[in-house]
Amino acid sequence: MKIPTFCALAIVLGSTTVSAQATEPGRFGVSVEGLMVWQQRNDVRIPPKTGTPFSIVDLIGSAGTPSVRTEATVALNDRQELRFVHAPLRVTGQGTATAPISFADGLFQPGPTDAEFMFNSYRGTWRYRVHQGPTWTWQVGATAFIRDARISLTQPGRYAKDANVGFVPLGHIAGKARINDRWHVGLELDGTAAPQGRAFDFSGTLNYRPTPKVTLSAGYRTVEGGADVNKVYTFAWLNAVVGKVGGRLDRKSTRLNSSH
Repeated sequence: MKIPTFCALAIVLGSTTVSAQATEPGRFGVSVEGLMVWQQRNDVRIPPKTGTPFSIVDLIGSAGTPSVRTEATVALNDRQELRFVHAPLRVTGQGTATAPISFADGLFQPGPTDAEFMFNSYRGTWRYRVHQGPTWTWQVGATAFIRDARISLTQPGRYAKDANVGFVPLGHIAGKARINDRWHVGLELDGTAAPQGRAFDFSGTLNYRPTPKVTLSAGYRTVEGGADVNKVYTFAWLNAVVGKVGGRLDRKSTRLNSSH
């Protein structure tokens, strides 16, 4: 099965942390991002030709789901950087099916129904700084995206799931707008599109350095994507508010410095 290749973005998500200065080789950065995620859309039909189309949002609602995203970056030289992201997400809830649902290998009757949408993602990104000016800094690159996804429905005596682990290559772009020595705006996008589906994870943050050692961030993340292929039809759109703290370690001096 190919479930939406996103994460939301998980959301959400990318730490939008692009250095305003030349990146020192060997510099290592870490950040932890907390998210509150809402489902805007989550449509499912599995299998596409014989399954029942239904909406997870209509079934269990769109109440917020907390999640945590972690990221590590390491500078290769003054222009190149590697980024690694772990973005788990699991949305669960109970609602009432108003009509029979044929899903995967199960048939669910009208009545109370538990639903699960899991989308854990792992990313490795190579990015290259293509522009650095007095205000804007831009990086472009490519992301290797691995998803571990599952959708399941449960009723008393009935359970069905569709699960998938897969790989998707994504394009990557990140930008930073300097406001002053302490404040900057960060933008970041991982994404791809093809006739079989699409995947986009975009974030925008306002970032503040209270000390040279720490960066605090707050912002918004949106994740949208899905697949329309022979075995599965799924499309989802997730939105999240985010808060993040990041730091940076210079391996030469072993001192903790501020995140990008």
